[in-house]
Amino acid sequence: MPRMKQLKSTYQDLRDLFTSYINVRHILEPLKSCQARESAATAKRRMEKKDFDAMGVEDEGKVEGYLEKMSLGTGLCRDYIVKFTPSDLAKESTSLVEIFSALRDSPRKFVTDQTRVIGIVTRGDLQKAPVRMWLFGLITLLEMNLLRIVRSRYPADSWKACLSNRRIAVAERLFDLRKKRNEAIDLADCLQFCDKRDLVLRIPEIKESIGKKHEGSAANLLRSVERLRNKLCHAQDLIEDSTWPELIDLMKNLEWLLEFLEHCK
Repeated sequence: MPRMKQLKSTYQDLRDLFTSYINVRHILEPLKSCQARESAATAKRRMEKKDFDAMGVEDEGKVEGYLEKMSLGTGLCRDYIVKFTPSDLAKESTSLVEIFSALRDSPRKFVTDQTRVIGIVTRGDLQKAPVRMWLFGLITLLEMNLLRIVRSRYPADSWKACLSNRRIAVAERLFDLRKKRNEAIDLADCLQFCDKRDLVLRIPEIKESIGKKHEGSAANLLRSVERLRNKLCHAQDLIEDSTWPELIDLMKNLEWLLEFLEHCK
């Protein structure tokens, strides 16, 4: 059996990468603006055509605030301007991890450089590749740690006694296929996410600790992670059958889970 490779990445390694090098600039959209003296009806038609919920309002060459499409009626854009508040704004250097959390309870943030508002980031921008990379990185590390724990707690493939014949057959078919490609693996490498999840949740102290932290059960949390993993793998809508606050809460639970499992033997 090949010697088990040590994990060379941790949650903190991944977080440091995304905090230091990937920020809101990588997902923002340039802010489109109307003129303060422009007809509100005209601005609303433009927003409907572009599917914008919000648009900047420019007066004398400076973006002074924004419009919300649902509030527009008759009159001029300046009659409906919403002035920026500190809670509306995010610096362009804000890390991707931070902006993800900032959008939990807010549909948008307006992005500033040193002197002015230059862009907008919305929850829809969280569908973009950098965010998917962050989430898939977390889940990849999680799955690596699940396998590490399975190897530690179920030596010599003793996990076979805990899985159905059907699940073992799936692993064995994949093992045979990968052996033909001369890959240096063992049977445990061919376990699927659901197998590793179920095996780790048979360990009482791990299951209990996750259950205490998570409002639902440990199994429900890991099933939610698996559903997210499948959406990422198939480039699907991240909030299909879900909401943005639920997804962001799941990300926070996933971060905690990964840190917790990294310390499990």
